[in-house]
Amino acid sequence: MSIEKKLQERSGSKCELCGATDSLNVYNIPPNNDASVDQSVFVCSTCNEQIEKAETMDVNHWRCLNDSMWTPVPAVQVMAWRVLDRLKNESWAQDLLDTLYLEDDVQQWAESAVTESEDDDPTKDSNGTTLNAGDTVTLIKDLVVKGANFTAKRGTVVKNISLTTNPEHIEGKVNGTRIVLVSAFLKKLNMRINQS
Repeated sequence: MSIEKKLQERSGSKCELCGATDSLNVYNIPPNNDASVDQSVFVCSTCNEQIEKAETMDVNHWRCLNDSMWTPVPAVQVMAWRVLDRLKNESWAQDLLDTLYLEDDVQQWAESAVTESEDDDPTKDSNGTTLNAGDTVTLIKDLVVKGANFTAKRGTVVKNISLTTNPEHIEGKVNGTRIVLVSAFLKKLNMRINQS
């Protein structure tokens, strides 16, 4: 039996991510190149295109993951985690990501592509220093925060930053509000422990 037939049987002839029944195809999950049922999902053309081209992502389309992420199929869990991780700036997606439990080996598989993409385009501060999740940065200019009605002042320290899928942006808390900041307006702080 072909991979497509096996996936069709496993999925009940539906997209394993959104449940659509039209234009279904096999999607081999990177970075695994050996096409097998266990390392593939059956997805519709809409899901496939949005996975391949992040800039075409329709955020609301992916609310379907609220149901499909609970599947017992590891390959589907991996794809749900990766899409939610890409959309984690959306509060609903972050909430789903926080509740999604994966076995350790499945979690490593899910994170493997994220690690690779971060290596391709590292996030850098205004001096060209690579920023990592958990770093502390300071603002090098005043920034008006749209929608939050305040200005983040130059010199404001932002601790424990999070990286995003866009290497030009990071996330951090300013004035108790979690916001996205442009990395070009930040400077990494080297935290030194004073011993006296």
